[in-house]
Amino acid sequence: MKIDSKGNLIVGATAILIVSLLLICIFVVSSINYIQNENIDSQANDNFKYIVGDYTQNLEIYGRDAIARATQKVFTGLPVTNSEKQIKKNLNKILDEKNKEYEEKYSTKITSEVLSVENTDSPWKILFKVKLNIQKDNEKYSKIIEKNASVEGLKDPLPIAKLSLLSGILTYNNQIHYKASLSAYMLLHNLDSPESYLGATAPLYIKKCPYDPYIHHGDPGVLKDCLKQGYFHESADGSCYLCRLEGKGKCPHYGFEVFIQTHTLLNNETLSCSDHVVFADHYNAKKIDPYDLNSLILDSSHRKKYGID
Repeated sequence: MKIDSKGNLIVGATAILIVSLLLICIFVVSSINYIQNENIDSQANDNFKYIVGDYTQNLEIYGRDAIARATQKVFTGLPVTNSEKQIKKNLNKILDEKNKEYEEKYSTKITSEVLSVENTDSPWKILFKVKLNIQKDNEKYSKIIEKNASVEGLKDPLPIAKLSLLSGILTYNNQIHYKASLSAYMLLHNLDSPESYLGATAPLYIKKCPYDPYIHHGDPGVLKDCLKQGYFHESADGSCYLCRLEGKGKCPHYGFEVFIQTHTLLNNETLSCSDHVVFADHYNAKKIDPYDLNSLILDSSHRKKYGID
């Protein structure tokens, strides 16, 4: 287009400038809105990630609580005939409560289902598999989560489950006090020298022995400290925690054993003091030190395992 005068040139330049400014403004406003929307989406996504992470990380705690509730059932005198089923029931109940809390607190819909409760390669841990579905607004999360819960620090349910509270067994000062209950059990099963186990004691809480390999129990002072601290030991013959809840002194799983300590002047042959021997295997042994009131009664295989001559 041909411009005939300076006026027309100024008008044309001004129009171009105005249009350019409008386009720049539109671009700036659009960019700001886009950035703000991106920030909102990012914040919402980060919030959802936090909720998912918080819930899944706490599954280990919830699982341990479910085991502890099953253990407490035993200690109130009620039997647990199927420990996996009982713990699964406990955990589903706990998760239902937590799901409601998350919905109220975060406006997040969570559905959960405990698929299994299983032993692991370690007798100190139990595996949980939980199917999760989590949704908040347009964000969704669906996955099967696996978590290991530790049994360390929980009460040993085997003595109560095996003998029952009616036998007179007591728990205090972090110990199982068998009183006359173990002797009565031995007498009922025609086992040798039941009087040797009158007043026997054992640790109440599961504590993993740090003296590994176990042959170091033969070193000076180690066995004495082990008994004082009440440590438990891995054992292919001992029962796992799930079976201990059911009162099984022996099971096909990899478990652990603990020493039942006698306090007797008698030196005659009687049951070896590993708990799986007392409650299931039933073979005899003699005191390590016949002159020590609190000496362990151990067979040759256990003496070899723990390095005790």
